[in-house]
Amino acid sequence: MQPPMGNERPPPPGRPVSAFVPGAAVPPPPFAAGGPFVPPPRQGALLPQPGAAAPPFGAAQPAAMGGYRGPPPSQAPFAAGPLPQGPFAASAQAPFRPPPSSSLGQPQSPTRGSLPAPNYVRPPPLQSQGFYPGAQPVNPQFPMSRPAFQQPVQTMPPPPMGPTASFGNQAAYLSAGPPVGGTLQSLVEDFQSLALSSAPGSLDPGVDVKALPRPLDGDEEPVKLLEAYPLNCHPRYFRLTTHAIPASQSLVSRWHLPLGAVVHPLAESPNGEEVPVINFGSAGVIRCRRCRTYINPYATFADAGRKWRCNLCTLLNDVPGEYFCALDASGRRYDTDQRPELSKGTVEFVAPTEYMVRPPMPPSYFFLIDVSVSAVRSGLLEVVAKTIKSCLDELPGFPRTQIGFLTFDSTLHFHNFKSSLSQPQMMVVADLDDVFLPLPDDLLVNLVDSRHVVESFLDSLPNMFHDNVNVESALGPALKAAFMVMSQIGGKLLVFQSTLPSLGIGRLRLRGDDVRAYGTDKEHTLRVPEDPFYKQMAAEFTKNQIAVDIFSFSEKYSDIASLGSLAKYTGGQVYHYPSFQAATHGDKLKHELSRDLTRETAWESVMRIRCGKGVRFTTYHGHFMLRSTDLLALPAVDSDKAFGMQLSLEETLMTTQTVYFQVALLYTSSSGERRIRVHTAAAPVVTDLSEMYRQADTGAIVSLLGRIAVENSLSDKLDSVRQQLQLKLVRSLKEYRNLYVVQHRIGGRLIFPESLRFLPLYILAICKSLALRGGYADVSLDERCAAGFSMMILPVKRLLNFVYPSLYRLDEVLTMEPNKIDTSLKRLPLTMQCLHTGGLYLLDDGFNFIVWLGRMLPPELVSNILGISLANFPDLSKIQLRECDNEFSRNFMKILKNLREKDPSCQQLCRVVRQGEQPREGFLMLSNLVEDQMAATSSYVDWIQQIHRQTQG
Repeated sequence: MQPPMGNERPPPPGRPVSAFVPGAAVPPPPFAAGGPFVPPPRQGALLPQPGAAAPPFGAAQPAAMGGYRGPPPSQAPFAAGPLPQGPFAASAQAPFRPPPSSSLGQPQSPTRGSLPAPNYVRPPPLQSQGFYPGAQPVNPQFPMSRPAFQQPVQTMPPPPMGPTASFGNQAAYLSAGPPVGGTLQSLVEDFQSLALSSAPGSLDPGVDVKALPRPLDGDEEPVKLLEAYPLNCHPRYFRLTTHAIPASQSLVSRWHLPLGAVVHPLAESPNGEEVPVINFGSAGVIRCRRCRTYINPYATFADAGRKWRCNLCTLLNDVPGEYFCALDASGRRYDTDQRPELSKGTVEFVAPTEYMVRPPMPPSYFFLIDVSVSAVRSGLLEVVAKTIKSCLDELPGFPRTQIGFLTFDSTLHFHNFKSSLSQPQMMVVADLDDVFLPLPDDLLVNLVDSRHVVESFLDSLPNMFHDNVNVESALGPALKAAFMVMSQIGGKLLVFQSTLPSLGIGRLRLRGDDVRAYGTDKEHTLRVPEDPFYKQMAAEFTKNQIAVDIFSFSEKYSDIASLGSLAKYTGGQVYHYPSFQAATHGDKLKHELSRDLTRETAWESVMRIRCGKGVRFTTYHGHFMLRSTDLLALPAVDSDKAFGMQLSLEETLMTTQTVYFQVALLYTSSSGERRIRVHTAAAPVVTDLSEMYRQADTGAIVSLLGRIAVENSLSDKLDSVRQQLQLKLVRSLKEYRNLYVVQHRIGGRLIFPESLRFLPLYILAICKSLALRGGYADVSLDERCAAGFSMMILPVKRLLNFVYPSLYRLDEVLTMEPNKIDTSLKRLPLTMQCLHTGGLYLLDDGFNFIVWLGRMLPPELVSNILGISLANFPDLSKIQLRECDNEFSRNFMKILKNLREKDPSCQQLCRVVRQGEQPREGFLMLSNLVEDQMAATSSYVDWIQQIHRQTQG
């Protein structure tokens, strides 16, 4: 039985509601033009006179149509500073040559051969930190006369709901001003472009790489939206792929990119603000009686405060007497500012008893530990035992926390932790076909009562199996035993697996990575579970509120595709440590296991996203079990997990000006309180495709595209998945190009919206990511599957850094004062041309630190940092970085520490590689330089040229 979330029936069709109140002054429409109408320019007036300098992109525009344009660009001029010397120094401005005629061809996979590189005329740089610094160029062909964004005209929420009206009223409402983007003047150069104008077959690529957009500032949260919608929840919790909902199915069909959202329900609060907790007491949680929406800032009040109108379904609801408050002259409650649920987009309600199907469960942790010979020899048992013991005081839920252990190899070892014992008792079950519990109780115990017994067990665990030479693994029977222990309570099951399951139910064969399967219809079967047992077990675990986290340590193939499905369907997580050795991976495991155990967790949760009339979420991506069409079952969820979902229109034509969304997460806190985390947001409905592009959110789009691509790889060839990504990009940019190509003479240019300037590079980076890169020889099957599981749960910021890692040069900052180092670190483009042979570089993808030593790096600097000399040709794969007694080492370790503190959800494993050290340099460093051409993949320049050719038609 699922925890109730109220009457979840869809609302019956009703008439749309106008934004007007009879007798009241008509407010100006929030998305209509605010300024005087400016007629379009004369024919031929779009191009400047020859020799005229183009103004910078951030220059102020002439009076034009107003309207919502999203956040303004950065005010600092991008191109300040002298021209740099080196591989990216500016070249002389080449004269413009007419582009060759081309037609739209079939998209080429980024893994196929690249097209000839045409000569390139450097355009004005974008107003972004994602470019190389350089002087402001002059390009008479295509001046950027105004920014892509303006300040929103209004910063007020949508007008209150009034009596019903027909769709004709909406037309009248919009006719109060010209529609957004409705005239030629509003379209004048409201986009970015790159000039590509050389003939095919030219040996000179002609590309000014400084002008290519690069996301060197990382994720850009669309916080400017809060200026137009100050009552929305922070974008960190809920991000739409475009903050402009299409008004018709025809607009949706022309969008081509995912239409949806990324939800991060338990994200850390921005600016350290606490989420307000509201207890309605005897009044009960205030909800719409029809669609079950929770009271929120966009609800309006009527009948002198005795009724409130639901902003999602427009139903008038009675206000409970305990919640009544009078209204002021504008119809606003006098206590609005004192009530967080009426003034903030994110709140948490204390749920009454009717939201429980059983008493709130205590936080429970059950450890399933492989003790076969590989786990003993690698030092795994010692690291796990010491880490768990160090976390006992920090486990959430004191004094209710429950804990238990089961060890296994070819047999199952149960451990009795009865509080009256001084030492734990071990009971061995050898019958794997008929698993039973040797004790009805005392296998999962209260930590406070049995603390001394648990600590005694953890102290003795490494020595208990020190002489074990058993190579078998009975994981399947161990999972069934763990389920029998936990099924009455639920909780979190942590599985530590160091070899391929070989005995009993759920045993897996060494199917490995078959080179013959790649490029065939059977390729995807390597990436899906071979045995249905694991998915069936996951369904049973979810039904009983058990989340599973998988820690995999095997030196050889361990079938992450099968094991990971336990985490995928229970809201869990997959941690992969290939060829684990305690000396190398111990710190990483200790940090990540500690975080898993001590982070605040929401237990026995369900999540639903409600939408306003006309739209609904249809497809969900992440780690969960879909209990009904829109209810996500999450036995455990935390601040490190996000979810993607796709949106569809239920109506051919939308009849409202604003769509509302509400995320509701019902969960049990570690303290035993049933709560509801609610995020509410509003977005405008638009009839103009250009406005959808203007309000696009690249981070959300890339996050959703990455999840969709990983899921598609489970049913299709990798090459087909990469082609699908490229096709979406080409169709999207071609559609955008068609908005302007008639009015503007832009024949030899790649046209793209300012909001999506980084999208081509990010899609190229997804195609080159661990989960989708290459084929058989490029990534091991287990690593590919583990990367896919990680991409399904990563929040936007971490996912963007994973596919396009951060690259820093360190040797130039190590001599600075420690307090100046952090501000002096600048991200570099991911290309070999940025790596100087005399430099020390650090690449950070959120999971690993790659320290790259240039061939000409001074030996004394290397010995100061590594603590050893390279003259003796040491094995760099076994080097452990520790702080040495010198300034360079202290500053170097401080940099690593600061980068890790920025994102504590994962500990980057530090790996050192020297220039020219093959094959390690290839798969550790060079494979992450996504802008370079390697192993039959396109470079960034080739990729842009391919996209440009395919968007012309």
